[in-house]
Amino acid sequence: MSMLELITKSLATTDHPTSDSQHPLLLNPNPIFLTLKPQTTDQSFIQRVQGWKISQTDADIINSGQKFFKKLKIKLKNPNSFTKVDFISLLNSHLQHISQISRISIPGQPKNEDYTYTNLLIQNLGFLIGDNVLGLVLEACLVFEIWEILETLIVSGLVDGSGSGCYNLVDNLIEKNKADLVCLCVKHVSNLKLSDVLSVLKYFLSSSKDAYSAMVGVRKEWERLALSAIETTMDKSVGEKKLNSAKDAAVMFTMAHDEFTSNELCLHYLVSSPNMDDVMFSACIGKLNGLEIMGFVRYLKKWLVKYQKFPQVGSSSKAFESIPSLENVTKCFGLVVDEHFSSLVMNTEFREEVESIELVVNSLAAEARLCCNLANLCAGLNH
Repeated sequence: MSMLELITKSLATTDHPTSDSQHPLLLNPNPIFLTLKPQTTDQSFIQRVQGWKISQTDADIINSGQKFFKKLKIKLKNPNSFTKVDFISLLNSHLQHISQISRISIPGQPKNEDYTYTNLLIQNLGFLIGDNVLGLVLEACLVFEIWEILETLIVSGLVDGSGSGCYNLVDNLIEKNKADLVCLCVKHVSNLKLSDVLSVLKYFLSSSKDAYSAMVGVRKEWERLALSAIETTMDKSVGEKKLNSAKDAAVMFTMAHDEFTSNELCLHYLVSSPNMDDVMFSACIGKLNGLEIMGFVRYLKKWLVKYQKFPQVGSSSKAFESIPSLENVTKCFGLVVDEHFSSLVMNTEFREEVESIELVVNSLAAEARLCCNLANLCAGLNH
């Protein structure tokens, strides 16, 4: 019997697990494999094994999570009798229990209306929170608008866009106009769904007053980064290596801030994100309307002009996350042309924008050709 036939036969006779896994955690396989033994003594290439058993610690953590899940689910059905303080107390209690089981010591004591301790627990024990529990915690954070804890969950990388427990996180944050947290989702949440990416792109290109006002906080964060880098360049106590890095950062953050509107500053996160799949992003661009396309084209043009004015930063831009590189910008503009070529050609306003961009691109291309020629010359001289 061939290997393919053995695998097919095995799959046909195996009881497939349900979507609600009894083991929602990432288990350490090493001690489990040591206990596995073949069920029979025959010499078949593929054999069933027995003795599969998870460790007692993992079992206790899973059991604790299931109890917490059931309790929190009941509480959330009647939020009128379940307050924000009750939720924090319940979450702290669960995480402290996990801390005891896993023997991971967390210093500090919980305080009412102070999320510092809760955030500390999440940062150290978040990897032991199951997907089902995480979904309810996200839901509770949205219901009670506990943005500090929600931010910690996102930044810690605990939220997966494809997970069943994501609870329509992106759509809910957009509905509540939490632009800063939407930006963090783009930056830290992997496997975002196509619908999520499209919602984010349309939100960042939105011209509504409510959306625009919500993005002012994002502008302040970019201002803080730029000013911090500039202040470091003026600190005479820093070493030469750190000083050079600060100078590069000051130029890049100033470039990323100046002349960009608040919603365009949010677009930086999306365009520079390494988590964006080209096929998915292309499909999202294809669903933009004329006004949104024009806004996106003008945004990309600003970046091309920036790189034309400061060609020396092109090579260092990739070192700064959330700042689109020249490669990011040109790739996005290529996707726009692919998806909306007829609109760009037929519409007079679009055509004028494209013609002005062509001049900038030609200048960048000439610069690149010169650099290549110089690089080839240097290589020839070295040999």
